[in-house]
Amino acid sequence: MGTVNHTVISHTVFHLLGIPGLEDQHMWISIPFFISYVTALLGNSLLIFIILTRSSLHGPMYLFLCMLAGADIVLSTSTVPQALSIFWFHAGEISLDRCITQLFFIHSTFISESGILLVMAFDRYIAICYPLRYTTVLTNSLIGKIGVGIFLRSYGTIFPIIFLLKRLTFCRTNILPHTACEHAGLSKYACNDLQVHIWYGFFVLMSTVNLDVVLIFVSYVLILRAVYRMPSQDARHKALNTCGSHVCVIILFYGPGIFSTLNHQFGYKISTGVHVLLANVCILAPPMLNPIIYGVKTKQIRDQVTHVLFLKVI
Repeated sequence: MGTVNHTVISHTVFHLLGIPGLEDQHMWISIPFFISYVTALLGNSLLIFIILTRSSLHGPMYLFLCMLAGADIVLSTSTVPQALSIFWFHAGEISLDRCITQLFFIHSTFISESGILLVMAFDRYIAICYPLRYTTVLTNSLIGKIGVGIFLRSYGTIFPIIFLLKRLTFCRTNILPHTACEHAGLSKYACNDLQVHIWYGFFVLMSTVNLDVVLIFVSYVLILRAVYRMPSQDARHKALNTCGSHVCVIILFYGPGIFSTLNHQFGYKISTGVHVLLANVCILAPPMLNPIIYGVKTKQIRDQVTHVLFLKVI
């Protein structure tokens, strides 16, 4: 009686397709990708430079904004150059190790940005509800510790995913219909049982981004309650105006992600290409628009940008 040997091949090299169904449009699609990336790099680099070199902008709100700008640069750099190489040179080949490294930085930086938005909401809460204690509560020492805490939380929660993915056998296919690697998109092509991945991914989502959203919502409920207890209309308007930029950035950051998640759950008739485009909007839009929003709506930053870009030239 003969025996049959079943050899399971585990792929170590993958091929990113870019945006499925729109391959013939990749060159045109690359234009907004490139413009968004250059805008994000220049805008956030300028924001960091201005905040670090102007002593008048060394307050807690601006230091948190500096952290956000740094995270924006990392997030866009982790994804857009890879996408552009696919669009321009059809260079979609990526090793398993590179793929895992990319998704590690994408997911951890996304969680970092969510954490930064949370502490920025806390900053606005202290500034409006306890203005006399603002500088004594949010000291530079505490801001530094908060920054380290955000870093440890984001990298600590995503780090185990590296080992979970390295244990998988990728035998289904090595074709990834995306512009970048991400955890769910990569693990679903494994032959192994994915229960641990599913539950750990759920734990990470609930303990980081979802928790942040709830706490941000609670912060703004408390802020609004404090604002509407203020005696004068002018004081209420001024307090709400200081939160305007942060609210815009929150909507910009979480909005596309929520819309993309709802489409994944209920958008059965939406093509894979549209899902991939939505995922890229989540990555492209916040880094590009965040410095523009704060530059337009924050007078102190707007004045410093004007001084750096125009007065020095004159």
